[in-house]
Amino acid sequence: MTTATTLGKVAKLAHAIEDNVATVIRGKPDAVRLAMVGLLAEGHLLIEDVPGVGKTLLAKSLARSIDCSVQRVQFTPDLLPSDVTGVTVYSPDTGEFEFKPGPIFANVVIGDEINRAGPKTQSAMLEAMEERTVTIDGTTHELGSPFLVMATQNPIELEGTYPLPEAQRDRFLLRLALGYPDLDAELDILRTHGRGSTLDQLRPVADASQVSQMIRAVRDAHVSEAVEHYLVAVCRATREHGEVELGASPRGTLGLLRATRANAVLEGRDFVVPDDIKAIAPHLLPHRLIMRPEAQLAGRTPEEAVADVLAGVPAPTE
Repeated sequence: MTTATTLGKVAKLAHAIEDNVATVIRGKPDAVRLAMVGLLAEGHLLIEDVPGVGKTLLAKSLARSIDCSVQRVQFTPDLLPSDVTGVTVYSPDTGEFEFKPGPIFANVVIGDEINRAGPKTQSAMLEAMEERTVTIDGTTHELGSPFLVMATQNPIELEGTYPLPEAQRDRFLLRLALGYPDLDAELDILRTHGRGSTLDQLRPVADASQVSQMIRAVRDAHVSEAVEHYLVAVCRATREHGEVELGASPRGTLGLLRATRANAVLEGRDFVVPDDIKAIAPHLLPHRLIMRPEAQLAGRTPEEAVADVLAGVPAPTE
């Protein structure tokens, strides 16, 4: 079977998952598409927005669209690292110590209000998110496939929160916001959710094995040498921007490659074009940047810096 045929089947199944999620998340096709990109690109999602716009609902609906193990963690200041990763306990029956896995060992982990947990608990997720392993008492445990962390946080309410450090934010492939729905979408929400949540009726349209196969297939999407140079140039330009103190890391460059491959497949292509990079970069790069103090005082944002970079770096035309 040719690569194009395989990726065509991947796109068809991915669109079925998107359509399933869209029955719950009304009027936000871009957010649903980005969530799908994150899943196919083996990344993690940081869903950041004000309360009540459907952050957790998006995470739950994507999780329910896949027949796999799902765990939800409500992050609070008193949450311990072992509450997330698991703990080794003594069993009187066997006379031996046994490992009791935590919720991080699910295929899809929903971390609600992740910035309400303390730094120690946040750091406990670093190894799992990057290396897909968890080390407890000197023993390393492998996580399953697929493995997706979807974390939510409220950027407005700061009381009782612990901002994610740069190293933690860099572990998230994409940061997305839902925003308020438009008039028609909000009316649709009233009519569909007014009598009860449609999430309860959601049924899976794919399983963990299928998603793992989709992820492996997406890696075969072709990236030409010219597009590779353009992708690297965009990431390097964030480090050289005059208003940026810390630019995108090489991890960000690799993440952009994986995400653009996924986006290309979802757009019905088996190859990446510069428009894929332009579509994904505004959601993948800004949360990795730190602006210089004078730029922050002037009200400049990382999103504006990324827009400058995309406008200034010439895209290949062939």
